[in-house]
Amino acid sequence: MTTKRMTESIPGERKKREVSLNGFWRDMFRLGLYKRNQGRITRQVTFAALALVALLGSWRISESLGGTAYVRYGIPALLAAVGLWLCFRLVNMPRFADFLIAVEAEMSKVSWPTRKELFRGSIVVIVTIVVLATVLVLFDLLWQSLLRLLGVGVG
Repeated sequence: MTTKRMTESIPGERKKREVSLNGFWRDMFRLGLYKRNQGRITRQVTFAALALVALLGSWRISESLGGTAYVRYGIPALLAAVGLWLCFRLVNMPRFADFLIAVEAEMSKVSWPTRKELFRGSIVVIVTIVVLATVLVLFDLLWQSLLRLLGVGVG
């Protein structure tokens, strides 16, 4: 009975994946912007980060390729163009764009600390790290000297 359920659900799952993939490719070749004025800053920053990765990858490929100038610069330029297009389309895909819009909306609700609060909080963190590092060094020296007295690990 379980096998029958599994075989019956596979065609339905395949259809869902096909519809999902068709929607993905349709979104990749759409020319318009999705909700143009919403989440602009978050989308621009996300695009810039993704574009930087694509361009650095293309540059790295151009450094490793040899041969003629067409191969060394043409292939990376083509990959960079495709990468930039994919980055642009990704930040305009409805599901991803809605996520970025929601992120920007939530970030606008955050109450950010003042400069004075930020400074005090940073001092607390730095002092805590220094104190914990000192404690760890002291424990390390203690165990090192104890084990040396016992002759463990000498060699």
